[in-house]
Amino acid sequence: MSLTVQQALKLAAAGAVALSIAACASQPKPTPLASTGGTGQGETPYTPPGTAGPVTEQQSAAIPGSAQDFVVNVGDRIYFDFDAFDIRADAQPILAKQAAWLSRYPAVQVRIEGNCDERGTREYNFALGARRANSVREFLISHGVDAARITTVSYGKERPLDPGDDEDALAKNRNAHTDITQGAR
Repeated sequence: MSLTVQQALKLAAAGAVALSIAACASQPKPTPLASTGGTGQGETPYTPPGTAGPVTEQQSAAIPGSAQDFVVNVGDRIYFDFDAFDIRADAQPILAKQAAWLSRYPAVQVRIEGNCDERGTREYNFALGARRANSVREFLISHGVDAARITTVSYGKERPLDPGDDEDALAKNRNAHTDITQGAR
């Protein structure tokens, strides 16, 4: 069987298209970003599936199962609305990632720290901080984390993240912090 030049070119073109499609199907492994934190001109930083942004140098340097891994790759703090202790919609993905991470590392124990802004009495804020910490605890338990691995504490308004008194500062201080107390690498 002999091919004409035109048939040979069509066959070569079809082969090149098939090769190109096959090459696109596999993704190269990400390379760490340069130490400057940026990328070269025209490069797009690697963004893992299901994450909000590119992998940073801090994330790639975190040892899996370490407290740093938990903080930079999962998130250790969620925020609450004023005078509320219900888990907000924007906090649920963070807590779901915390539960998954804790399931992956069953030796890790955590303390949920409930915090409030400066408004309200000291006693009221201690009670509100406890309700916030318990809300997070219940969320994690409902997502498979053993209750024996979780303790809670309320700091009320005693440990503000931001000493300011504008709404941004107050919003930062209404939080629950998940602190690893034992078992991390």
